[in-house]
Amino acid sequence: MTHSAFMLGLTMFALQFPSFALTLFGGIVSDRYSRYKTLFITQVLSMVQAIALTVLVLFTHYQIWQILALSVFLGIINAFDVPVRQPMVHEMIQDKEDLPSALAFNSAMNNIARLIGPALSGIVLEAFGAGICFALNAVSFIAVIGSLLLMKLPPYQPNSVRKKVVHELKEGFVYLVRTPSIGLVLLMLAIVSLFVLPYNTLLPIFAKVIYKGNAATFGYINSFIGLGAIIGTFYLASLNPGTNMRRVLLVNTIIFGIGLICFSQINSFPIAMAFAVLCGFGTMSQTTVANTIIQAGAAKNMRGRVMSYLSLGFFGMMPFGGLLTGSISQVIGAQTTLLCQGIMALVITAAFSGFLRSNTMDLKEKEELEVAQEEAIKEV
Repeated sequence: MTHSAFMLGLTMFALQFPSFALTLFGGIVSDRYSRYKTLFITQVLSMVQAIALTVLVLFTHYQIWQILALSVFLGIINAFDVPVRQPMVHEMIQDKEDLPSALAFNSAMNNIARLIGPALSGIVLEAFGAGICFALNAVSFIAVIGSLLLMKLPPYQPNSVRKKVVHELKEGFVYLVRTPSIGLVLLMLAIVSLFVLPYNTLLPIFAKVIYKGNAATFGYINSFIGLGAIIGTFYLASLNPGTNMRRVLLVNTIIFGIGLICFSQINSFPIAMAFAVLCGFGTMSQTTVANTIIQAGAAKNMRGRVMSYLSLGFFGMMPFGGLLTGSISQVIGAQTTLLCQGIMALVITAAFSGFLRSNTMDLKEKEELEVAQEEAIKEV
């Protein structure tokens, strides 16, 4: 509507900044209350948001501020949804050795949707308009909520000890400071989320300006990125138990940077899609591998708060990164901006290479994690 790269960044900011502001409280809710019931509420509210967006676009003369307001509303919902939904995977798995595969397959499902959804949505958008796309999205929540109603989870055991919110937040932060095997992964994800992952802000510009396409072209780009993510998730699911996930993160981030550099400089759409697959492969690892490392290492009663810090690092930096990416691309162009983001991915990898090349967490480090948890509680 605006033909502005800055407005694309502002839209990303509106969607993700509320998650940055509220996700730590979402982590406390995750640790205090039934995650299943909380997730059910967030999905119902997401359906309400989707219906409101559909009605707005189909039946009114909508304005930019209204779209941004609904993005903010969805961002608030996500602040409580993500810290609850991710630890629920841990609760669903009885044999914890299956957790890495379970997380990988969970990511695979999301990325299969990312593969099929954008391609279909691009076609529907061109043929029927945005309102129909939003309507189909709203209808899809019937399946989501129906699936939740069919789930059978172990009875919720409330925590008998309730502390002040500030104390619980500080407890989670101290725990991360004292457990570098988790804290450094979160730090790396936050930096990547600020400088590299907002590359998707520029994809509409590549579709329209670089490749002279339309909404369908944008959908195809996202689908090829989704294809790469699917390949990556099945690769992760095939890894043997005990695989050094830090080194997997190291290699995948290098692939991510190379993919972005090559994608940014190629004007041929078919060739560029090959590197879009590499971008998807690398993008997937930033969240899935980090999620696996953190959930496998975090203490049970800290898991919700740790996941809220993960959301803070991911969703918190993305809106600022979106604004930064959109603003810079206005000055130096989308292709040069994406090139710089690919180079930044390699620089970040080099900075964390010593940590990422180290061995996986051994028994001694696990014992240190437990000691760190006890010390964090005592300090608070």
